[in-house]
Amino acid sequence: MAVEVCVKAAVGAPDVLGDCPFSQRVLLTLEEKKVTYKKHLINVSDKPKWFLEVNPEGKVPVINFGDKWIPDSDVIVGIIEEKYPNPSLIAPPEFASVGSKIFPTFVSFLKSKDSSDGTEQALLDELKALEEHLMAHGPYANGQNVCSVDMSLAPKLYHLEVALGHFKKWSVPESLSHVRNYMKLLFERESFQNTKAEEKYVIAGWAPKV
Repeated sequence: MAVEVCVKAAVGAPDVLGDCPFSQRVLLTLEEKKVTYKKHLINVSDKPKWFLEVNPEGKVPVINFGDKWIPDSDVIVGIIEEKYPNPSLIAPPEFASVGSKIFPTFVSFLKSKDSSDGTEQALLDELKALEEHLMAHGPYANGQNVCSVDMSLAPKLYHLEVALGHFKKWSVPESLSHVRNYMKLLFERESFQNTKAEEKYVIAGWAPKV
């Protein structure tokens, strides 16, 4: 029985992979572990009846290993790690929260209409903390090999790059060279290329919120 996973379809293009970073995190984890899976693209503005019957909350991603549908990307990646331990993506506990505040600070800055409200500096502070971590432990969050932290951060950093580049003409400062290299390494991975949404769909996904 193949693993089945439901992920967000693109806004306005229900047959194309969408821009949900939590969906991509799950797909990245499956790809890095070379797990065969069947992908269902869910149009979140017109959810199919069968999907709501098996998943009444209607959230994506959800995964099925053969018996029931399981929601929540945190839970899902933990189960994937248990069922498919090789290659291990386990991060040391002390690294588990690396970069965890980047996404909320990015969203605050993206939505900000006031350049003096501190949201840009808050994001820069989080990126600087990641820079310092990568200087000590890089090139990935846990050294030479990718781990679960990278699977979580990669889609969020992609959204940051695409959305801030488009809506604010903003990019990660060149002084944060380890962060920039980290993003380049992540985005070039085959797993990422196989699971990323096209930039235009990332932009379309954020447009109503900006």
